[in-house]
Amino acid sequence: MSDMKKNDLKLRAAGDFSRARGKALLTRIQHFLGPGQDRLLSFDDVKDILKPNNQVYQGTQTVPIKLIVGSEGRYRDFNKYFLPRSEHLRNRWERVDEAHIMDIILPAIQLYEIGGVYFVRDGNHRVSVAKAQEVEFIDAEVISLASKISINPSMTIEDLTSALIAYEKKTFYAETRFGELTGCEDLDFTSPGRYDVIYNHILGHKYFLNQHTSEEIPFPHALVSWYSKVYRPVIDIIKEQWLFLHFPGRSPSDLYVWIVKHWDFLKKKYGVYSLADAAQDFSKKYGLSRGKIHGFLTLVCGRFKHFFKKDK
Repeated sequence: MSDMKKNDLKLRAAGDFSRARGKALLTRIQHFLGPGQDRLLSFDDVKDILKPNNQVYQGTQTVPIKLIVGSEGRYRDFNKYFLPRSEHLRNRWERVDEAHIMDIILPAIQLYEIGGVYFVRDGNHRVSVAKAQEVEFIDAEVISLASKISINPSMTIEDLTSALIAYEKKTFYAETRFGELTGCEDLDFTSPGRYDVIYNHILGHKYFLNQHTSEEIPFPHALVSWYSKVYRPVIDIIKEQWLFLHFPGRSPSDLYVWIVKHWDFLKKKYGVYSLADAAQDFSKKYGLSRGKIHGFLTLVCGRFKHFFKKDK
């Protein structure tokens, strides 16, 4: 290749990178108030949420670029659209782009598949260049991890967490007949894994009931007893004392789990300790103070006023 053609190639690749960087900066500005919407998914974060229990090597496949949504190790270097977020990526990015322009076939990238989408093990720059050049498919060696949750390519970590919680709730309600037995549909949590905690609470209550009878207590009976004698009294205290105001963004069910754990700690430390006092103590130690609550409510009200003024 002549020096002139090499120079033209380098200039073209440099221009491609600059345009990609410009688009990355633009999307960052557009998502200034919600930076999570612009963030590339971290494979390790997704794995921590979904907890897959096995993996299978699937060999080399042709994978749709639009289904590659995250990275194992370079998720901070690229945004959600695999646009480069930093100038230090330029040299390697441009070399890959030059190969693309010259139709040089590069080795297959390496991907993890989970929930129907893909995460890059190796080949982040190749994916970024392919997206910038509007390539639709790419060859990849794929390792699949089992997941009961399907992932939409547009999901953020927060969306994925919500989807997992919804799945856990659906499973818990179906397996225990919780809604049917209690009439309660709002056993809701903001973190995964809480329905397993509730299940263990019910089993613990069942064990306690069995100590006072010669016959085995059926699980449904123990569930109803736990709901009426343990769960509801705690929820009533939370609502009567307005404790949820001290924990913005958390549900009464979240507070139930924390308060019961704190109550158990206080009883072991001090002996007899009332549930109401345990709830108050937990709120004072870990919740927002009255001053911070006032500031939070003022901020929320101010935003609503601004919204309605804008609407008019």
